[in-house]
Amino acid sequence: MTAPSDYRHVSHLWDDEKAAELDPVGRLVYRSNLLGEDQRITNTGGGNTSSKYMETDPMTGESVEVLWVKGSGGDLRTSKRENFSSLYMDKIRQLRAIYDAADLKGVKTPIEDEMVGKYLHCVYDLNPRASSIDTPLHAFIPAPIVDHTHPNAVIAIAAAEDGEALTAEIFGDQLGWVDWQRPGFELGLVMGDIAAADPAMEGIMMGGHGLINWAEDDKACYELSLDIIEKAARYIESRDKGAETFGGQKYAALGDEEREALLVHLLPVLRGMVSQENVFVGTVQADEAILRFVNSHDAGRLAELGTSCPDHFLRTKIKPLYVDWDPRSKDVGALLEKLESGLASYRQDYADYYSAHKHADSPAMRDPNPTVILIPGVGMIAWGKNKSESRVTAEFYNCAVEVMRGAETVSRYAALPKQEAFDIEYWLLEEAKLRRMPPEQELARNVVVVVGAGSGIGRAVAHRVAEEGAHVVCADLNAEAAQATADELTGIYGVGIGVAGTGISECGPAIGLGVDVGDRASVQALLGQTLLAYGGIDHLVITAGYYYPPDASGQIPDERWDTTFDVNVKGAYIVADEARKIWEAQGLPGSLVIATSVNGAVAKKGSLAYDTSKAAANHLVRELAIELAPNVRVNGLAPATVVTGSSMFPRERVISGLQKYGISFDEAEETDVLRDRLAEFYAQRTLTKQAILPEDQAEAAYLLISGALAKTTGQILNVDGGLVEAFLR
Repeated sequence: MTAPSDYRHVSHLWDDEKAAELDPVGRLVYRSNLLGEDQRITNTGGGNTSSKYMETDPMTGESVEVLWVKGSGGDLRTSKRENFSSLYMDKIRQLRAIYDAADLKGVKTPIEDEMVGKYLHCVYDLNPRASSIDTPLHAFIPAPIVDHTHPNAVIAIAAAEDGEALTAEIFGDQLGWVDWQRPGFELGLVMGDIAAADPAMEGIMMGGHGLINWAEDDKACYELSLDIIEKAARYIESRDKGAETFGGQKYAALGDEEREALLVHLLPVLRGMVSQENVFVGTVQADEAILRFVNSHDAGRLAELGTSCPDHFLRTKIKPLYVDWDPRSKDVGALLEKLESGLASYRQDYADYYSAHKHADSPAMRDPNPTVILIPGVGMIAWGKNKSESRVTAEFYNCAVEVMRGAETVSRYAALPKQEAFDIEYWLLEEAKLRRMPPEQELARNVVVVVGAGSGIGRAVAHRVAEEGAHVVCADLNAEAAQATADELTGIYGVGIGVAGTGISECGPAIGLGVDVGDRASVQALLGQTLLAYGGIDHLVITAGYYYPPDASGQIPDERWDTTFDVNVKGAYIVADEARKIWEAQGLPGSLVIATSVNGAVAKKGSLAYDTSKAAANHLVRELAIELAPNVRVNGLAPATVVTGSSMFPRERVISGLQKYGISFDEAEETDVLRDRLAEFYAQRTLTKQAILPEDQAEAAYLLISGALAKTTGQILNVDGGLVEAFLR
């Protein structure tokens, strides 16, 4: 056994003191989390662990053997107790008689799939967690503690052309071998029989798939997993090809700045191309490992072969799209042409793949667009229905690259036969799992940029659209406030799963960025970072505004007039004008909402510059609706005196308003007290007699970008509590 300090390719994280504090299921969770923590051991959502313990039957009080195993849809790194299913072992063993009684049994037979439904009859203590398809792989291994993982180094051996011989050379009698077989009841029986036939065996190399190993104790099994992985990795390392890896480098990578500039130009076009059937969100990977692959002589050949581990191609599809573009030419036009023709060929190839391998009962063909695109000099762009999925997709192809590297180092890489891959991708059990998933939220595939998200209405809008699944770019002149709002969203919704992405593309569903709407370069930087993070933009909500409190006579300095119009009118135009380029490149439906004000329609004394700027903003909405049609809808949101939580109402403006309307106050009073007094005065002017809150505006903003008003554009929606003076005339 390798000493903890001697591991070079995995990390030994076991803490005896922590483990000693845990009950048996707690130790299973602990072991699972440690294995999942290291990407070199298993990918997000991949692999599973189990333990067999004696438990008390809740009905009889008798001691019974129970299998605790990671349930369907779980992730080792993040799993908790509730992510594990529990089943009576005696009932699982009884299932074999049902299976053996079938006239036709074996891999991919109807009875094998029917067995999955039988697991419900084996559930211990009404545990609601659905059992994994891999449950029999654990149940029939004659050992109490079992780990099934997808280590890159081990899969490299399992996916090599002579994987069985390599396994014998590296591991001797320690590991057995089983040829590739789709996971299920039959594979569980096969591996159980192999293990039972040789009590000294400690694990099995699963051809084209991964590793399963076992022990009598949690820690022993954990350390055995690490030892096997370390041994495989050292074997590969000892034969490393250095500069000749993947046949050596054919191209050089672009510099960071040059690559990012190209991606900012490329991503919205590419997003439009791949989103013909379903809108996708992207993740960019441009680290040393992926660049070494995409820039190599062998990248095209290996990419065409596709992936091996079933976990990988369920996300990455049967193969990626490799674009053979010479980055030395710096010809972006030629790259776009290659992408367009490459995508057309890929879609046809995928349709042919489906037609050639489908069965009479196969689900309908899914989206034929690639989810992984490889570009020499640039790296990888992965796509998914949301940021989390695209990060997982990128992570899985990162793993696939490492598998290919290892296999090509010690032998030659062998992908799964296409029929086997198809039978996993279009497995009816996988289709049933997809159908059980809850419907997508309204904005789940959308990227929403909220300018002014640091406070008030903008912050409320960011929270409201996030509730509907949006990826939210929180932007504000105050970059710290923008980041604070993004942090709030991350605290609520998390960063998602998947461990991938380079630079800002490593983000979760919310980011915070600074922007000065009056500075075109600043706006370009904001939108460029948004593209690098998510690959595109769908909706834009501008709530940023400027109000300079007038003096007692109602006047403001001339330069403040300029600032008022620069922010409230020109700033909104600059943001829209820069976003226009992205919307046109994508060719996808989008929307723009500009927060104006009922003051734009209500003539009065005391705020001349602000009110006329908002009148101009109202007309800007109408002009932009014409300019950006038909793909982008443009509407205005006209609040009235949203005092609470608004940065537009600092103490000076509140006092100015109280003075303007003759409302008594004491200079010594707290700002919040004065603000509430002014808000109540404004509320009493309306027909509904209610204060207008940021959340009221946020609801309207969400409505305007949602499908509910998909045929509304060029309109100004007042959210003012019923201000008679603002009625349309």
